[in-house]
Amino acid sequence: MAADQDEPTPEQKLGYSMTTPDPRRSQPMARDITADFSAAASALNTGQLVKDEYFTLFEAVGALEIMDPKMDSGFLNPGETLEDDYDVLRELLPEEVLGIMDQMLCYEMAWHMGHPLSQSLFTSLYLDRLLWPEPKTLEGARFDRDNAPGLGNEMLHVVLRAFCLGLIKTCDFVHRRISTEHYYEEEDFVANLYYRKLLTDFEVANLEKTLDDAALYLDGEATIPNKTLKDALVNRLELRRSMLSAVQIDGIVDPHRVTFWERCLELLPGCSKTSTLGTPIVQSFSIKIQRRLASSVPPRPIVNISHHEAFVQLTSLCQNAKDAYRILDYHGGNHLMTFVSAYQSRMPQPCVYVRSLMQSMVFSEMRVLGTMSFKQLIFDDLEEIVLPADVLVDSTNWDVEAPQDPRFHMAKRMDDFVTRAADPFLDIFRTLCMNRSRLRRMLCHLVLDWDSVQVDAESFDTELRTYNKEEPIKESKNPSEELWAFPLSSWAYYHKLRQMEWIVQMGFELDVYLIDELGGMYWYLQHLTSTRIQHLERIRTFTTRRLARISKPTPEQKTAFRRSFSFLDFATLDAAATASFAEGLSCVFSFLSHLGLIPAPYHARPYSTPALRYNLRMRPFLSISLPEVPSYPEFASLVSLRTPDKTNAAPATQPEINDQASQMLELADQALKAARREWEAVSKVDAETARCVGCEDWWRTSAKNVLRACITANIMVSTAKKAVVSAGSKDPKDVLNLELVESGKGYHPWWVVPKISAK
Repeated sequence: MAADQDEPTPEQKLGYSMTTPDPRRSQPMARDITADFSAAASALNTGQLVKDEYFTLFEAVGALEIMDPKMDSGFLNPGETLEDDYDVLRELLPEEVLGIMDQMLCYEMAWHMGHPLSQSLFTSLYLDRLLWPEPKTLEGARFDRDNAPGLGNEMLHVVLRAFCLGLIKTCDFVHRRISTEHYYEEEDFVANLYYRKLLTDFEVANLEKTLDDAALYLDGEATIPNKTLKDALVNRLELRRSMLSAVQIDGIVDPHRVTFWERCLELLPGCSKTSTLGTPIVQSFSIKIQRRLASSVPPRPIVNISHHEAFVQLTSLCQNAKDAYRILDYHGGNHLMTFVSAYQSRMPQPCVYVRSLMQSMVFSEMRVLGTMSFKQLIFDDLEEIVLPADVLVDSTNWDVEAPQDPRFHMAKRMDDFVTRAADPFLDIFRTLCMNRSRLRRMLCHLVLDWDSVQVDAESFDTELRTYNKEEPIKESKNPSEELWAFPLSSWAYYHKLRQMEWIVQMGFELDVYLIDELGGMYWYLQHLTSTRIQHLERIRTFTTRRLARISKPTPEQKTAFRRSFSFLDFATLDAAATASFAEGLSCVFSFLSHLGLIPAPYHARPYSTPALRYNLRMRPFLSISLPEVPSYPEFASLVSLRTPDKTNAAPATQPEINDQASQMLELADQALKAARREWEAVSKVDAETARCVGCEDWWRTSAKNVLRACITANIMVSTAKKAVVSAGSKDPKDVLNLELVESGKGYHPWWVVPKISAK
């Protein structure tokens, strides 16, 4: 009996007991830790990171809350259904169709502004019914996918269907255009289609006919008594058809494409005015569709923009696209670069589709502007800058097939050079088509490529001398020293200097520099432009010498040299104007820091030294061979900073400080007066000389804005000079007020002019 009692039961063998647990012991003991947590958190500094090394990514993902509507895309509120109960096939009134059209237009513009389709157009139940399951034929792309097409409800099955099909195909063309060019995902544009096809395989002609048939139906429809409402529907169908024709992939460089954008601009004011006639149906757009599009990510809200904002965005898109076709009027490489630069610098900047359109027109299918080779573009640029009417760019060289002829070897070496320089030269245009922040970042990488191109170009120049019989210039003082033209290297160096200037100037536009760095960076800009002036003078010397060696120049040669000298003259004037303005502003900011109105340049800060911060700021240029970046002591002395050997100097008296301030203002006054004269001359140059044919209005507006900024700087210096004189032996900062203009609030984003006034 005892042995039987000691034998375990079947339940005990399985590891569990039949004994009922005490419910009081099974409940967790909860304790309010709010006070303890607050006390522990109060001991942390603001921004201090608390990290548990055992809290891995797996635990972090596991911490996402299920049944939280903000985190769980499958969460349903009590009484909520998984699918929407909106009837897509219900009868629609004309004003309801108009409201749906305008709401789709708003979501289309939200997509162009950078929001994903899952938060914009793909939330439409009507579009979802057309796109999923994927239709195989145009007749299969209907709202009543499960039933045979019947009669009736034409406002839905004829009018709205045609509008939706045209919208989807327009988005398909836009998506394909952007995807084939250079852009940055999630930064400019979200290309994710969520495994949907935007009627890619359907012929555009059939879709255009569908839109035309819908417009004809409305014209003959007598059940719409309100003529204004009927016209509003017809205008939207015509707008959709014009946009569909304008954004087609094929024939992108056809100049007649402009007429479609012009028609869109004609229709938009009327569409905007009649937007109040529509009745929006909010239920026809649902966030629940995201569960099928992107079920693995938390739900995101629908992006709603107003009708006014959408029409403004669409008007800007159409106007910018129309203006982009001005680029087809080709006048040379420098004209082309000026056009792209002036076009992309307009504010607000054109949207990503228009910038992709510009890239396609500049170079696509191995052609520039659809008509010429990229080699011809580089040769035109070389001829205008460094090789006017030169044998190296003579087209007859490529007709020579005899290896013993020097022209055969010149043609071969020039082809090799074009191959080497083609990608970096094309990347200039591609980079200019980026958004402004990305533009500066890409230029920092591109300038290193051009430094390498310059080095390789020197080798090509050295080899080509043996074929074109170039003779060097010998110095009269030192006959043994020979100066060679190095035309290809000079061309590369010129473009590299321009890119370095753009990097510095974009820093002002993007508000990259701290207030104490402005004076130093304007000095460095002046240093770069002065270097460009010297380089242009060197090019002019060799160009003048080559012209003098031609005894009887032909009319074609005269034209080529005249064009080259015209470019050199204007480029020198532009560089001189930029250098003078930059020098003047550098002196102004040195004056302000001298008086203590702004922090001293590269002043002492924790965890850094002035030299280290200077090297970090100049990091994009440190790897460049020429021009060399000045060392920090040299830079500091040139921009009137305190160098290490002066830190123990005796403090200056107030009269000495005022005298030094007056000297700085005098230097600023002289430089800014020169800048004003030079910018006035720049702004009056004709379009052909300024290389801005096709974009004269944008370029001239920019030049006049720089002139206004220059005039303002002159006024500020005059005000400061009067205040320093009136201060006498007192501290001038006690009689001066300083206000720094925010980035983008001045006359020109590249020129930061402080507001100085007397107290």
